[in-house]
Amino acid sequence: MDATLFDQAAEALSGGDVVGARSLLERAAAEGERRAAVIATNFLASGVGGPRDWRAAVARLAVLARDVPRCARELALIEAMRLTDHGDPVERPTGEVVCGTPRVTLFRALLTPAECRYLAEAALPMLEPALVVDPQTGEQRPDPIRTADSMGFTAPLENPAVHALNRRMAAASGTAPGQAEPLQVLRYRPGGEYRFHHDALPGLENQRVMTMLVWLNDGYRGGETAFPSAKVVMRGAPGDAILFANADADGRPDPAAGHAGRPVAAGEKWLASRWIRARPYSEERSPATTVSGPAAPGPAA
Repeated sequence: MDATLFDQAAEALSGGDVVGARSLLERAAAEGERRAAVIATNFLASGVGGPRDWRAAVARLAVLARDVPRCARELALIEAMRLTDHGDPVERPTGEVVCGTPRVTLFRALLTPAECRYLAEAALPMLEPALVVDPQTGEQRPDPIRTADSMGFTAPLENPAVHALNRRMAAASGTAPGQAEPLQVLRYRPGGEYRFHHDALPGLENQRVMTMLVWLNDGYRGGETAFPSAKVVMRGAPGDAILFANADADGRPDPAAGHAGRPVAAGEKWLASRWIRARPYSEERSPATTVSGPAAPGPAA
């Protein structure tokens, strides 16, 4: 049986040919393949595999919203945002510095309650236990320091609503949207935690210079984010976010930026997390993923 255009696009994408995948998706969408139309719209909104055209992407999303409920929900979120014609926030979010070393900035109500609910509900069916690759065997195994479920909005999944949220986070951090790794959503159940760790990695050429965490819910006990060296312990309301620096000006990991997600005592803790690199993050624009699911990196705390 001959492969469909959608199948060919999936193969091209898994092989790293993002430009070819986008072309195939556009052709499949023109023939009425709805899945292809959704992903092609996502690529158009964020500029994956070709030029970015925010207004055209939103117009396409409006057409899809007539028949696809999740597209209708994404469109409603976008329509409630105050955006420029390029999908950026009209006003740059402002925060307050709550710690100097490491530098931690708090942004209150960076996301709305509806946006928080959306991220958690959209992520739920795609959550998987956090895993790491065993350096000895090459096989995946449970992460020894992180007990959580996570998923990543990699390029095929980064719909226009998620992209607009990413651009808001970029504006808050004073960075370009393309500098960040895919947005992660994390769920910590009772007992779940992320033990003390650093997000910056020694010797990383394109260092994770900043991390942004957004609290998505309340109704749980424990689970605070702690910076032991600064004796700072934080827990925000749903929609609140913190931005903290992981490295110095030369890209060396900052020892003071070590942090932990304390164990959840009761309920479920939901977070959104975005690692921001020093320079554009190429895998976001050339994703090592498939059209059916993400290849997500590990989350923050």
